[in-house]
Amino acid sequence: MMEFLYFPEDKTEYIPAVISLIIFMIGAFATFYLIKRASLKEEKRLMEIDEKNKSNE
Repeated sequence: MMEFLYFPEDKTEYIPAVISLIIFMIGAFATFYLIKRASLKEEKRLMEIDEKNKSNE
């Protein structure tokens, strides 16, 4: 019978998995940061437009 989970005896086989996990986590955090920064910039721009429209009324 084949084992469902494979835990290698040689722990160096985990190194590529850990490296790829770290790379993807850094990419996810960078993407989150960029989206949040763009969102704040867009919010500020819309607030300025809203203030300009309120002053023109």
